[in-house]
Amino acid sequence: MLTRLVRAAAFVIVISRALPAIAQVDQERAQAFFKEAQALCERDGGRLWGVSLCGPMVIGDAPTRTFATSQPAPDEPRPPIVGLVNAPVQWGGLTWGSYTWDTLKNAPSQPRNEVLIHELFHGVQKQLGLAVANPASEHLDGQNGRYWIRLEWRALARALRASGPQRSDAVRDALTFRQARHAAWPGSAENERTSLIAEGLASYTGTVVAAPTPADAIEGALRRLAELDSDVSLVRTFAYTSGPAYGVLLDAAAPRWRRNLRGTDDPALLLMSALALQPAADAPAAAARYGGPALLAAERQREQQREARLADLRQRFVDGPVLVIRGGGSGTSNSAGAIALPGSGTVFFGAFSFTGRAGTLAAEKGVLVGTDGGTRTVPGPVRQDDRTLTGDGWTFTAAPGWVILEGARRGDYEVVPQQP
Repeated sequence: MLTRLVRAAAFVIVISRALPAIAQVDQERAQAFFKEAQALCERDGGRLWGVSLCGPMVIGDAPTRTFATSQPAPDEPRPPIVGLVNAPVQWGGLTWGSYTWDTLKNAPSQPRNEVLIHELFHGVQKQLGLAVANPASEHLDGQNGRYWIRLEWRALARALRASGPQRSDAVRDALTFRQARHAAWPGSAENERTSLIAEGLASYTGTVVAAPTPADAIEGALRRLAELDSDVSLVRTFAYTSGPAYGVLLDAAAPRWRRNLRGTDDPALLLMSALALQPAADAPAAAARYGGPALLAAERQREQQREARLADLRQRFVDGPVLVIRGGGSGTSNSAGAIALPGSGTVFFGAFSFTGRAGTLAAEKGVLVGTDGGTRTVPGPVRQDDRTLTGDGWTFTAAPGWVILEGARRGDYEVVPQQP
């Protein structure tokens, strides 16, 4: 997420010890990546959103502790998440687009530029009034939720390839599958809507700005639909796929749709209105046109494997010994592969960092974020040393005024405010 033009191309690299060069951030290649992104920002010139997308960028590699910046690095410590995830970060009073070297180093040019522009859009999202929460859509990890959204994506792909009445028919089918999904899970429509604003717009922006032509933007949206059609978990990733498809279709149906877009809008409903469509009443009949029976059989097989996986996660994060951390705060996590644990929350894997009123948590092997969004749980056994707790792949340090107590169950611990 960034707001200012990149006016210099200076690169900083920090190496704590001799490391294999192949693993480090390559400064020359990083410079080329930054220049490409800068050129795309300048070519857009504020056309898409009325503001420049250009801003400072940093690429990091956590294992080697190397990084490169698109302008001189601030004279203050580098944010610890640089090199861990692709995300906007605050550094030196500016919002930087932060990227992992692993994500970019082997990516083809257009997908790589999509990632670079995606994070730069986050830098202007608040300015545009489009910064909203990104809740987990847990219903998309179950058999029927996945079935309906994958049918929606197949219909959107058909719409992107078609024109005229054929496009409208395919969009109607996509809206039909979407309506069937929302009817089965009350409240899911709002969760999905906010995710489309929070991350779907960023994904759309990356797709469109990185594309040399409108035809290339369509191909980029189609690639997104194909990439995640059979992804392990869609709980936190679906908007990256749906966003470009709905956005590109809106560009054709209502070219000025972005001008008055608000954080309370729903891109799918905007497309429905622009094309004067209504979902069809017979969703099963529509599904048959998109390979519905075979898709449902595949999802049933996945569901069996999912149930076994959920049982293992429940044992680790709910039934077994755990550390429970309460209290608000903020941090970063990797949405890819996140798994919803019904009734308990969502388990995030990979690099996870959190700083809140209760203290700081750094984890690598999984954290359960409760359905309330304010509780984080990591599995035991727990080892305690003064105000620091450690476990398998995680470390937690309590903040002043908070204490670590034994929980109600043997082996459990919880972090609570210290009593006077």
